[in-house]
Amino acid sequence: MLSQTISIAKQSAFKGKLAFRSLATQATSIPKTQKGVIFYENGGELHYKDIPVPTPKANEILINVKYSGVCHTDLHAWKGDWPLATKLPLVGGHEGAGIVVAKGENVTNFEIGDYAGIKWLNGSCMGCEYCQQGAEPNCPKADLSGYTHDGSFQQYATADAIQAAQIPKGTDLANVAPILCAGITVYKALKTAELRPGQWVAISGAGGGLGSLAVQYAKAMGLRVLGIDGGADKGAFVKDLGCEVYIDYTKSKDLVKDIQDATNGGPHGVINVSVSPAAISQSCQYVRTLGKVVLVGLPAHAVCESPVFEHVIKSIQIRGSYVGNREDTNEALDFFTRGLVKSPIKVVGLSELPEIYEKMEKGQILGRYVVDTSY
Repeated sequence: MLSQTISIAKQSAFKGKLAFRSLATQATSIPKTQKGVIFYENGGELHYKDIPVPTPKANEILINVKYSGVCHTDLHAWKGDWPLATKLPLVGGHEGAGIVVAKGENVTNFEIGDYAGIKWLNGSCMGCEYCQQGAEPNCPKADLSGYTHDGSFQQYATADAIQAAQIPKGTDLANVAPILCAGITVYKALKTAELRPGQWVAISGAGGGLGSLAVQYAKAMGLRVLGIDGGADKGAFVKDLGCEVYIDYTKSKDLVKDIQDATNGGPHGVINVSVSPAAISQSCQYVRTLGKVVLVGLPAHAVCESPVFEHVIKSIQIRGSYVGNREDTNEALDFFTRGLVKSPIKVVGLSELPEIYEKMEKGQILGRYVVDTSY
């Protein structure tokens, strides 16, 4: 019995050495420090500096982030103006695309050298009632990239291997980055609207990072697209992406009438990616009878107002749509890899992130900014 115990102990020690050697092999080219953007208090200075490279846990992969999209949510995380507290200090970002360079001992679905994506949903418990029905983003223990988990505004970041996006090798990592949040989010919103090919969908905020992708996904899904935004430049931009009709809210004297006239009674669905509370409430007025208003954008402290009488008589539905699950992720990426959706991006250095935040606050973003983590 004693000899058997000693034999088992030797086997365990040998396996431990193998595991250590394997990890060491994976980690030989991984530096101990890296460049990243970090802040120590909400609304505080954004520091572009050397920070430690994280070590993946047993269930995580370590991704060498090449590019990361910049989302309006990143601005909220920095400001701390949502009712959900961020971790501090925090490295933001949740649209990271890169290459797997190390993995925990329990990871079986990724190999070193695979392309992988960091999403808003970094991990979930996988055991609660929401996770069991495929609603992992609604998990009460959800771990969120760039919010409760250090995100993709750094050269190396960790992600739960179950929730990390699997990106086909050879994919353009700069262009796929925005799909990992903006693309998945608007694709899920369009599915939530439950529209049929040939029906009208209005995209409120069509010229922004989310809206420009929503226009393309809607078009690829066979929908007729009406875009709403401000300015002739955005009008030309979204029409080029597939908008059949563009309504400039800065010029319209009666937005509700103009939208209803253009769609012969109102759109069958509205995807609200705008961060204007007034625009969100107004969508309940111009949506078609029996139509669906989908709330996506999250302006701080906003309220969606819908007159009860009209709401009931028109029998409209207001639905909230959060980020997509793993199935939505795969489907959204498939549209991209087949060339049906393109990311209208501008690539800048990671060190320029504070300037991007400033433009975002002023509503000066056309399409999507993507940061190159190498500078």
